[in-house]
Amino acid sequence: MALRIKKKEGFHGQKLIVIPRQVIHSKCARNEMINGLYVTDIGYYPKARYHYMERAHGAEQNILIYCHEGKGEVTIGKKVYNMEADDFVLIPSKTPHAYTADEQTPWSIYWVHFKGSVSDKIVSNLEKKNGFRGVIRNREKSIELFNEIYAQLERGYRTDNLMYANMCLWYFFSTFLFNEKFDKAGKLSSKDPVDLVIDFLSGHIDGVLSLEEMAQEVNLSPSHFSYLFKKKTGFSPIEYFNHLKIQQACQYLLFTDLRVKEISFKLGLEDPYYFSRMFTKVMGMSPNSYREKRMQ
Repeated sequence: MALRIKKKEGFHGQKLIVIPRQVIHSKCARNEMINGLYVTDIGYYPKARYHYMERAHGAEQNILIYCHEGKGEVTIGKKVYNMEADDFVLIPSKTPHAYTADEQTPWSIYWVHFKGSVSDKIVSNLEKKNGFRGVIRNREKSIELFNEIYAQLERGYRTDNLMYANMCLWYFFSTFLFNEKFDKAGKLSSKDPVDLVIDFLSGHIDGVLSLEEMAQEVNLSPSHFSYLFKKKTGFSPIEYFNHLKIQQACQYLLFTDLRVKEISFKLGLEDPYYFSRMFTKVMGMSPNSYREKRMQ
């Protein structure tokens, strides 16, 4: 896949999650509840001046770009779409395309890469209506759902999170395809001990926590807590914590010039070689390879 990026980083407030491909294959593509439609990458770039991307052979996934503010331009094949606030575009997989922010009034965009057995039909459904571009009417609901999806994925890759996020993805897309039919809905309510500990872990990404400390946070014995945690998430508490650390490491690798050793220290890991081995195990490549591959 040929990529050319005019500006790779530097959008203040940007955020991004790239789900590990092994998680996609094992927990999304093989899950009959969500394998019809699931997220592979998701992010938000605010006021992305000089943002530019070109894929001469297209992407492996379908892509949705929602222009929240500002202006930009998207080219799909030979068709050019001028984008303004509340415009969105769906880009079919394996289709040559390019997009760029307006230099004077750069866009702020929410974007999602997605796959699944029905993902192509979602794109073709929009195309039949009015081409690949549309206008969103209920931006509050769309953004709310995007943030709900992102928040769930940000909490890690347990099956419940992935299923909830990707089921929300259906609703998210419905606000673009049929947005006039939907009003505001309720959000998730109370949290159980596992959720509370995940919040605790997320707030201590730069530290080292023992199983005993995690269990103490919710007043459970280490053995009982470990059992509940793995039953609900599919991972041990320590493994889950490491996934959250690696997720943060990906952002450091993509959005900063920090060396691998410095990133390791920021994540509370004093042994950079251990960090590199852990990263490779989770992401399927070394930190340096990940940085080089994503920035090509």
